[in-house]
Amino acid sequence: MLYSATTLLGALIGGFFARKKGGNRYDIAQYAAVWAVLGFMIGMFATIIIGRVIEG
Repeated sequence: MLYSATTLLGALIGGFFARKKGGNRYDIAQYAAVWAVLGFMIGMFATIIIGRVIEG
């Protein structure tokens, strides 16, 4: 479930960065999508690592 939160967080961060840079709505959507994928990957790796540490 960690990957869901990091995906959403990544999309929000990407959207804020694009808006701060003055991008139009397509730029904001692209930044949000790319950052959401990055957030998903980070969350998935974290979930795997946490699972392996807990199981021993």
